[in-house]
Amino acid sequence: MLTLSPKAPFLYKPQNPNPKTQHYKQQINGIYCKSELQSERGLEFETGETFFRHESAKGRDLGVLAASLYNQSKGKLRVLDALCGCGIRSLRYLMESKADFVLANDANDEHRRVILDNLKRVDRGFGDERKWAVTHLDANRVLSECYLQKDFFDLIDIDSFGSDISLFLRSAMNTLSFDGLLYVTSTDGHSSGGHHPDHTLAAYGAYVRPMPFSNEVGLRMLIGGAVREASVLGYYITPLFSYYSYHGPVFRVMLRVNRGKLLENRHYGFITYCNKCGDSQEFSWAELGQISCSCNGSHDSSALMISGPLWIGPLHSAAYISEMINLAEEWGWIGNDAETDLEKLLKQMLDESDPRLKSGYIKMDEVASRAKINSPPLRTMMSAMQKKGYATSRSHIAFNAIKTDCPMSECIRIAKELQGVNSFAV
Repeated sequence: MLTLSPKAPFLYKPQNPNPKTQHYKQQINGIYCKSELQSERGLEFETGETFFRHESAKGRDLGVLAASLYNQSKGKLRVLDALCGCGIRSLRYLMESKADFVLANDANDEHRRVILDNLKRVDRGFGDERKWAVTHLDANRVLSECYLQKDFFDLIDIDSFGSDISLFLRSAMNTLSFDGLLYVTSTDGHSSGGHHPDHTLAAYGAYVRPMPFSNEVGLRMLIGGAVREASVLGYYITPLFSYYSYHGPVFRVMLRVNRGKLLENRHYGFITYCNKCGDSQEFSWAELGQISCSCNGSHDSSALMISGPLWIGPLHSAAYISEMINLAEEWGWIGNDAETDLEKLLKQMLDESDPRLKSGYIKMDEVASRAKINSPPLRTMMSAMQKKGYATSRSHIAFNAIKTDCPMSECIRIAKELQGVNSFAV
């Protein structure tokens, strides 16, 4: 249990230990949220002057569903919200996931009033029955303090900015219960686009090059970085779901962390994209030195882009997504007459869980450009590909894009066949 006594004085210190950064307010895309009453899933809360996005609600929905499934499975749930902002995630973990205890931490002590006001909607309790506490420390410090006190958590949520998550992974894994959940975030879309390969190498251990499916690379880069840190500590991770949202952009991944080693580096390797033929492939560590493309551009360094090491396994667990769908239906969040955005997202994630699908996605605009034809409708294209035995799924990451095991050359041939039957407007 969390030690709520004089032995743990850091729990009672609202002051930021670094006075030079005590009053720093981060500005992202020039947006600040003025103090006003908000509502999410029927819960009212204030934002104060914290950074807050309505568009992140789906990411919070996914976290609450995962936390609730953990609680139902294990019969317990202790949450550490390491960068809690206004405290809405902490409030939702308490109210909706029925957490036994939530530690809400935000380094900026100027947010204390709004966090306390929001969490007061839940009776705090006393002693071992205490439901929540608020601290104002650097995230790594609060994680380390809990670890040193052997105060472990079942779910740790780190909603960080840029690539800062790489700074917290190791201390978070140390503070996590065995078989616990780690919900991590990156907003570094520039690096996932291959524009700063030296930065991604330092932050995630991956050298990332420009690829047309860069937003999926961002998710795989994030998971891959967690794989690397987990292996150092003697753990292995399983991605339960991976979520990309264009606002920000935001890359969010829910990971299950267990003791043990990743078997033979399975699902941790390299992704290639050939600018000449448009095909993408996956390669293991054992295949280093043999990476090539079957087209004539195979040995052209300007044509063949190689990124890695990254996570090259499934982005989601189909069984877990199915459980999330069932719970969301039970709560009335989905399954009504009108399909909600959350329902659409969960269904797409379930389709994306097919293990036959390879890394990346194919944009219909690229197929049309390479085939020199008008782009066929997405559903028509997917149906034709499935009839030829290929696995397909819409991508939740990119509009008008397909995840598939079909090579680009075959996609072009299928698109041309369809063009010969029907005429499609651009």
